[in-house]
Amino acid sequence: MPYRRTPKVQERLDAQRDAVLAAAMEQLAERGYAGCSVSAVAERAGVAVGSVYRHYPTKAALVVELFRKVVTREVEAVREVSERPGSPAERIVAIFDTFASRALKTPRMAYALLAEPVDAPIEAERLVFRRAFRDVVAQLVADGVRSGVLPAQDADVTAAALVGAAAEVLIGPLTTGSADEVSGLRTFVLRSLGGSDAGHS
Repeated sequence: MPYRRTPKVQERLDAQRDAVLAAAMEQLAERGYAGCSVSAVAERAGVAVGSVYRHYPTKAALVVELFRKVVTREVEAVREVSERPGSPAERIVAIFDTFASRALKTPRMAYALLAEPVDAPIEAERLVFRRAFRDVVAQLVADGVRSGVLPAQDADVTAAALVGAAAEVLIGPLTTGSADEVSGLRTFVLRSLGGSDAGHS
């Protein structure tokens, strides 16, 4: 007869899993992927290393779930901004302003999300994030083209290029703590879109 967990046992395991994930989130934000070892997460969560492995068979499995949680949060943030009033170009600029400001508030986490060397399963989650971000921007580019306020262009290509460029621009500030390079991102986005206000920062 298969073993069935009682509700109390399951509740305790769920609480432990939540504690491990919260500890991993804090560890990633402070130390990045390289510093997010299973032993460090276990110590922060106040559990044995074996308890972490009970929920996540590998470090990669733990960080994959963590990335999914962070990616969902970040995509929702930019999607919310994309739905605010304004022209397509203004809303796209607001998306990248939001993306950059949020990244700079948690630089180690953002660097892990965008550029830190990671294992293949985490790299796959990184691509999911970029594609989701691209799709939000692409929708606004397409809206701008349809309404005639932006010149004809491939919305997916423009959006992918902007997301890639923004990530590249942020790598320096995220690793050095200087936000000087971010100041030109808005101008770059406007010029890349080719809108009527492309000459203004």
